[in-house]
Amino acid sequence: MAVSPVSRINLPRLPLFIIVAVLLVVGIFLILHRHWVYEVPLMYGETQTIWSVEASVEFAAYGEPVRVSMARPGDQDGFTILKEAGASPGYGLNFIEGDDPRAEWTIRAADGHQELFYRAEILVSQQPVLQELPAPEIRAVSWPEPYATAVNSVLSRAYATSADNYSLVRELLKRFGDQDPDQDIQLLKTHFGERLPQLLVDMLNKARVSATLVYGLPLEDGRRRQQLVTMLRVWSGDSSEVFRLPGEPVESLTRDPESMLLWEQHGAPVLDVMGGRDSGIRFSMIKREESTYANIAENLSSQHDFLNFSIHSLPIEEQAMFKTILLIPIGALIVCILRVLVGIRTSGTFMPVLIALAFIQTSLVTGLVGFLLVVATGLLIRSYLSRLNLLLVARITAVIITVIAIISIFSVLSFKVGLTEGLKITFFPMIILSWTIERMSILWEEEGVHEVVVQGGGSLLTAVLAYWAMNDPWIRHLTFNFIGIQFVVLALVLMIGSYTGYRLLELRRFASFGSQ
Repeated sequence: MAVSPVSRINLPRLPLFIIVAVLLVVGIFLILHRHWVYEVPLMYGETQTIWSVEASVEFAAYGEPVRVSMARPGDQDGFTILKEAGASPGYGLNFIEGDDPRAEWTIRAADGHQELFYRAEILVSQQPVLQELPAPEIRAVSWPEPYATAVNSVLSRAYATSADNYSLVRELLKRFGDQDPDQDIQLLKTHFGERLPQLLVDMLNKARVSATLVYGLPLEDGRRRQQLVTMLRVWSGDSSEVFRLPGEPVESLTRDPESMLLWEQHGAPVLDVMGGRDSGIRFSMIKREESTYANIAENLSSQHDFLNFSIHSLPIEEQAMFKTILLIPIGALIVCILRVLVGIRTSGTFMPVLIALAFIQTSLVTGLVGFLLVVATGLLIRSYLSRLNLLLVARITAVIITVIAIISIFSVLSFKVGLTEGLKITFFPMIILSWTIERMSILWEEEGVHEVVVQGGGSLLTAVLAYWAMNDPWIRHLTFNFIGIQFVVLALVLMIGSYTGYRLLELRRFASFGSQ
């Protein structure tokens, strides 16, 4: 029996079609299962913002009873604490409520390196806290000479140019943050050094203003190993405001409540360790959008069926890492579409994806300018290195060192002229940039400037399109909350890989036939 030509052509691709179909079915099933069973929304924006914050406490114990007391965040303007939990094998854990909420770990004996975890689920809420924190008592303070004279001089000048407690604080912060301070400020800054925040509190107490130090956690999605920021809370009557200390913008944080979570609001120590030494605390955080949070949180934490592939079950630090990693297949899909279907040529296959990841960290405009500056300068230096007839490994090493030097110089220069955005250029993958410069230099020598412009422009265009796709809130929501998206993307890549027809840019060769 004769076999038709169509059957002979399609038969070798049958396994591919089966694999693609299975991947699509599995991916769509996992997406719908997670949406229907766990009520995770498919659409971004119909949700509430939830911050998952994890505090990691590390210290060295020396065989004695250990008591670790850590400040916990409480409900405040802009935030509501939904759920708290701790991970501390062998330790007893108690959440102490009251005006100053704390988490306390205890154990009869511990030895060696210890690590404790605290995790809080925090809802971004527009409901204000009705009860204002009471103002602390104003303490009597004094300083030895010549510091007392300097304090009185600074206070008198700031007081004369202020109208109330808050404007007095702004005047003091402005003077201490001045790049060219007067002699009194310079004397106080030199003597007190790291104790400058407490000096500001004491100076306000001397001016009969209630104030205390508080500690805030800047909230930025996907950040790891973060530290608390020391800030100043000042009272005026029954109300209070929080201010950044010198070195930060002099703005009241109550105007942007979603940018800073006040972790400790009463001036107490953030971490107190008895029975240990070399203690430290660091924070990781991740933001997600969820609807009907109570149901979702309960389902994700209490149901452990085989299909619950949830990144949310991982520690926050790992979640933040995966939130970026899970975007890479989206960028790779964009590269496949542009290279296989459109026919855009790039310098390196997946270099545009890494550049797009750098753009996410730097912002698009800053990233483009930084990329062009580094590559252009690197090509000039690489053209000189080619005259030295170096071996490949030595030449690449020299280019890597040169790229690091270029990035360092540009960062310092941008900071000197006040362009702080230029500091973000350090997010670029230096090894990839070095290889890009090397490849473009060889391409310049072998194919000419035109090919360098074509591949360089194609790489930038691909990186920009990948950046737009990877930075889209809806795509970030889907990739992080639905693991089935990865199966769908893989199926699409396999389908694109089986395409053997003309690319879109190759159709230009037939333009003459259409004009006849």
